[in-house]
Amino acid sequence: MNLFARFAIALLSAVALSAAATPPEEVSRLQGAWEQIKYQTPANQQEKQFEQLTGQARQAALQNPASAEVLIWYAIIESTYAGAKGGLGALSHVKNAKKTLEQALAIDPQALNGSAYTSLGSLHYQVPGWPIGFGDDKKALENLRRGLAINPDGIDPNYFYGDYLFRKGDYEGAERALRKALQAPARPGRKLADEGRRGEIAQLLEQIAAKRR
Repeated sequence: MNLFARFAIALLSAVALSAAATPPEEVSRLQGAWEQIKYQTPANQQEKQFEQLTGQARQAALQNPASAEVLIWYAIIESTYAGAKGGLGALSHVKNAKKTLEQALAIDPQALNGSAYTSLGSLHYQVPGWPIGFGDDKKALENLRRGLAINPDGIDPNYFYGDYLFRKGDYEGAERALRKALQAPARPGRKLADEGRRGEIAQLLEQIAAKRR
C-alpha cells in the first residue's frame, strides 16, 4: 500500500470518527422544540405538544439507534410528556424513558456531559416505587452523583441534585447545590433552557426559605 493510500484511509477514518462524535442535527431540533414547549408554552397546552414531540423523537431514535445523544433527548422528551400527562397513564412512558436512558448509557455514558445519568437519577426519585413504579432513592442518588462527577459545574446536574436533597429534607445541602447551579456557565445555544432552569432554581430556593421560617 503506497503512502497516499495510507493517508487517504487515515483521513477517511478521522472524518468518520469526527462524524460519529458529532451529535446529529436531529438533537438540536429536538432540544429546541423541547425548550419552546417547556418554557414558552402555556401549561394547559403542553401535554398535547409534548405528545406530538414524543412521536417525532421516537422516529428520530429509530433512525439513529446508535446515537446516545438522540436517545437521551428521546427519553427527556418522553419523560417530560409523562409529567405533563400525569396519572397512571404516564407510567408506561416513564418506564420507556428509563429503558431508553439505559440504552444510551450502554452506548456512551459520557454523552451530553453525562446527561443520561442525571436524567435517570431524576426519574428514580420522582417516579413512585414498587409495586407501582421503579422509583428508588438509592439508585437516584447513585446516578445523580455519577452525572455530577462527569459535569460537576453544570446547571442541570446541580439543579436535580438540589431538588433531590430538598425532597429529602436536606435544605442546607439543597441550597448549596442550587446556588452552585446558578453559577454554571452559559451553554452555547441554550439561552432559553438556561433562563428557564434558573427560574426553576429561584422557585425552589424560595421554597427552601419558606421551610426554614
